[in-house]
Amino acid sequence: MNNKNKIKISSNRNFGFVFFVFFLILSFWPLIKGGELRIWTLIISVIFLLLGSINSQILTPLNKIWFKFGIFLGNFISPIVMGIVFFLVVTPIGFIMRLMGKNLLGLKKDNNKKSYWIKKNNYKTSMKKQF
Repeated sequence: MNNKNKIKISSNRNFGFVFFVFFLILSFWPLIKGGELRIWTLIISVIFLLLGSINSQILTPLNKIWFKFGIFLGNFISPIVMGIVFFLVVTPIGFIMRLMGKNLLGLKKDNNKKSYWIKKNNYKTSMKKQF
């Protein structure tokens, strides 16, 4: 089953309020550095506030485009972030463990062993009622 079908799009009201805050921050941002207020972004901010307050259907196409853009970005950003975490965190830990002589997964080949099967005598569960 495709997980993208389970993701629900946000309401037009929430979409309008989020973009209201975004454009409001953009309008006041130059004031931090001693600049002037951006009037055009303030106007856009007020428009999003009004449309979001009345839950206008005008925001529906913009909301859908923004949703699809988020899914599109997620398809690229998630693997990149996971790769960075793997190569900057997991891989160095694995190298350090090998340098310390640890073999946590038992992956080293041992010619003296007949089998790598691990016998377990005392089971914690009977596996009859798993759930």
